[in-house]
Amino acid sequence: MKVLKFDFSVLTKDGQRVESIVISAYDQPDAERKLRQMYRYCEIVRCTPKDEDLGNKLAQATSIEDILTLISK
Repeated sequence: MKVLKFDFSVLTKDGQRVESIVISAYDQPDAERKLRQMYRYCEIVRCTPKDEDLGNKLAQATSIEDILTLISK
């Protein structure tokens, strides 16, 4: 499984805005979990995948699911 990068902007629990926190993870929930270990009780303002290939991977995953569904029928 390929590791992806996610770029976050957050508001800390004190109301301070932190821009461009880049976290490597397998998926967005994993990246958010890692982020919350560093910034407890933060509010995520923005999350942007930094991997240009992500859209292709999501489309490919959907295609594979469609194929498996067709095979199982």
